[in-house]
Amino acid sequence: MLKQCYTTVMKKWLISGAAAAAFVLLAVMIAVFWDELVAKYFEPTPTEVVMVEAGDPEVVAENLVTPWSIAELPDGELLVTERSGTLVRIANDDIRTTIDGVQETSEGGLLGMALDPEFEDNQHIYLYYTTGQGGTLTNQVDRYTLGAQNVTDRQVVIDEIPAASTHNGGAIAFGPDDMLYITTGDAAQEDLAQDTESLAGKILRLNPDGSIPDNNPFDNAVWSYGHRNPQGIAWDDSGQLWAVEHGPSGVETGRDELNRIERGNNYGWPTITGDEMADDMKSPVIHSGVDDTWAPSGMAYYEGALYFAGLRGQSLYRYTINTGEIARLYSEEYGRLRAVTATEDGLYVSTSNRDGRGSPRASDDRILRIRP
Repeated sequence: MLKQCYTTVMKKWLISGAAAAAFVLLAVMIAVFWDELVAKYFEPTPTEVVMVEAGDPEVVAENLVTPWSIAELPDGELLVTERSGTLVRIANDDIRTTIDGVQETSEGGLLGMALDPEFEDNQHIYLYYTTGQGGTLTNQVDRYTLGAQNVTDRQVVIDEIPAASTHNGGAIAFGPDDMLYITTGDAAQEDLAQDTESLAGKILRLNPDGSIPDNNPFDNAVWSYGHRNPQGIAWDDSGQLWAVEHGPSGVETGRDELNRIERGNNYGWPTITGDEMADDMKSPVIHSGVDDTWAPSGMAYYEGALYFAGLRGQSLYRYTINTGEIARLYSEEYGRLRAVTATEDGLYVSTSNRDGRGSPRASDDRILRIRP
């Protein structure tokens, strides 16, 4: 009997000892190979960009000056914002309207535009612009009623967004929830991006009248934070919000980002960029790395892919969501590209070679129609 008990105890001890030894060995292996595991399974790494041939686009407008945003009206005509402060209605004879109060800077001026979800009934459009009224540069969004020859009934939706010569963000769009989303830059003050009480370095979310939605995460206009200079947003078929933003310049250029945006999340700027990670901060889905620069601006979703324009990258980039492949179209064929708008028939893309950083070509700047 004693021999049987001894044998049973020894078997249990050996089994538990073997399990403990295996656990220790596993812990040691994880510690040794932790960096490799993180790099492979957790950290975003620069995705190889595939060069793709694309058909020749159709030129639908030309001789514009830094066209920043494009909207298609129900009748098929286009509205275009020029950074200098002009709203252009592309028709047989272009109709040009100067927006009062716009002050153009290196990266500021008349920027994003959105049509109201009920546009066919109310003719409301929304414009994001930089202004110097009051003696200090700020950004704001106003709502107007679009007429046949001009805009009227200006109503301020949100103002006193921090502004600077650079890093003004500027994209605006209505989401599937019919809320107005606004991207803002850090106004060249990095720390503002981490301050949820500041409107700088954020993606904002508002009711169309400018009031704060009840389910915003910080009881103010802020939806997500920790952004450097986001200039493009789009939603995929599932209703997921995506954003592209400019990475830092300097010795290590690039680290431009594509982010999947969720309510209340912190996207890290200026604490982390690219492959860097930190607690309670979100790393990008993909980024450009330090050896390449996209300088991404406008973005649109079309048939399973996100298309975003590259300024310094001088390309139209396509990120296919279900495969993670990123492709480069029209590489250096049309110079700097800025606005991207999706329609049922394809994409409208603008060149931005007259923005002070490009080399203007004949007929620049242009609006191109692309059928992917």
